[in-house]
Amino acid sequence: MAHLRSLADTGGVDGVAQHRVVAHRRVRAVYPGSFDPFTAGHLNVVDRARHLFDEVVVLVAVNGAKHPRADAEERAAAVRAVLPADWTTITVVAWSGLTAAWCRHHEVGVIVRGVRNTSDLQTESRLAAMNQSLGVPTVFLPAHPDLAAVSSTAARSRGA
Repeated sequence: MAHLRSLADTGGVDGVAQHRVVAHRRVRAVYPGSFDPFTAGHLNVVDRARHLFDEVVVLVAVNGAKHPRADAEERAAAVRAVLPADWTTITVVAWSGLTAAWCRHHEVGVIVRGVRNTSDLQTESRLAAMNQSLGVPTVFLPAHPDLAAVSSTAARSRGA
């Protein structure tokens, strides 16, 4: 369903502003990851993404190259447990497959990725190019400076 916004245009008749109504398409975003575990950095990305998009889906993914401590449904439940109750535009879903395929199937228009450093940016840029070729663009959100050193790998090694 489209939202309607009124915008004031300058240059109306005799200097009087004219108003026009513009339809605003709801933009749904997906934030995919293995989230093993879901860190403060992940939570920060979700918090910022929810202010940019109408709805954000945290997509707890199965990555064959990784060996998580819990299955995708358990990790999704762990993510749900830490999200504030008033973040009503955030949903959490477990998924095994290509992120772009999930996006197309669920009419999600953009992928959100957090990047901590240039190494992350290089890796994420390659994935973004692939997803773009499949019809889904990616938006990068740089890590908050206080959280840039936080990684799931480091959190696991600390037993978090």
